Amino acid sequence: MIVDDSPVARAVLSRMISVYDEFEVVALAADAREALDSLKHVAVDVVLLDVEMPGTSGLDALPEILKLGKGAQVLIVSSICEDGAAATVKALALGAADTLPKPGTGNFGGRFAEVLAERLRKIGRARSEFEEAEGRGSRFGSIELRELPTARLQCLALGASTGGLHALSEFFKVLPSRIGAPILITQHLPAVFMPFFARQIEVAAGRNAQVARNGLRVRADEVIVAPGDAHLGLKREGNNVTVELIEAPASSGCLPSVDTMLSSVADAYGKHALAVVFSGMGRDGLVGSSRLIERGGATIVQDQESCAVWGMPRVVAEAGLASAILAPAELAGCVAAISHGVPWK
Repeated sequence: MIVDDSPVARAVLSRMISVYDEFEVVALAADAREALDSLKHVAVDVVLLDVEMPGTSGLDALPEILKLGKGAQVLIVSSICEDGAAATVKALALGAADTLPKPGTGNFGGRFAEVLAERLRKIGRARSEFEEAEGRGSRFGSIELRELPTARLQCLALGASTGGLHALSEFFKVLPSRIGAPILITQHLPAVFMPFFARQIEVAAGRNAQVARNGLRVRADEVIVAPGDAHLGLKREGNNVTVELIEAPASSGCLPSVDTMLSSVADAYGKHALAVVFSGMGRDGLVGSSRLIERGGATIVQDQESCAVWGMPRVVAEAGLASAILAPAELAGCVAAISHGVPWK
C-alpha cells in the first residue's frame, strides 16, 4: 500500500514498484484516514507511508496502521528522512521498520527505484522467508539454548539495526529503573541521528543517556550510545572503565558495529557481561557474541515473531550462542531477573 497525499508521488512510486515482478501494489491512499479504512479490508505486507499529509500525519497514524496492518511493515518514504533527524528517529521508535528520503517530485530518477526495491526486499520478504524455513509454529526449531548466566551483572550491552528502535522502546518500558550496571547501545544509524536517538532513549529508559566520547566514564544505570562514525569500545584501568572509541573496520562492515562493542565488553567485563541482540538484518553481533561467551558472558536475543527483520538475532541463535529467545518485554524481564540474582521463569 502506498500512502501519500501527492497524486504524482503515488503514481511514480507505483510505476517504480511495478517494474519488479516480485512486488504488487494492492492499494493507494491519499491520507492516513483512507489508509486506515483500506487496511480493514485489504491485506498488505508493506505500507509506504508519507509523514506530512493533511489531517492526521503519518507519524500520528503509525501506531494504528501497525495495529490494523496485522504484521505489515511500514517504510517511511518522506522528505523528513533527509532533513528531520528527530522525526525520523521518532518514526523508527514508534514502529516503522525503516525510512527512506523522498526525492523531489522532479527528481524520482537515478538509483532511487533500486534503493526502494532493496528496502522492500529487506523488510517485506525477510520475515516470510524465515517463516517458511523455520516454521511459524515453532519458535526455536532445532536451536539449542545455553544456560542463563548466574554471575552478578556488571554491564549490559544492546545491539540493534532495522526495527531496533521500536524493540528498544518496548524493552525499556519494562526494564527496572535500576539494574546496577551500565547500559551500552549500538544501533545502526547515521551519525547525524545519534543525538536525537540518545534523547529518545533517555526518555524511553528514564535514565541519563549520552553519545559516547573518548574518556567518558561508564557508570551504573546510565546509558551510552555508540556514535555513528566510530565503534563503542571500552578501556579498563583497575575498577574504572571508560569509553574508547574505535575506528578500525569491523568484520561485519557495519559502522558502528555490534561485534566491536561486544568484543570490547567481553574483554572489560568477562562473565559479568550480558548482551541483547535485537531486530536487524545481517550478521552483526555474531562474532562479538562468540567472543563474549568465550570470556564467560552471555547473549540473549529477540524472537522472530516480534522482529521487523529476524536476521541478527537469528544468526546468533542458530550458532548456539543464545541463552534465551524472547520478545522485547520478556527480554527486559530476563535481564531484570539476572541483575537481581533470581531465576528467570
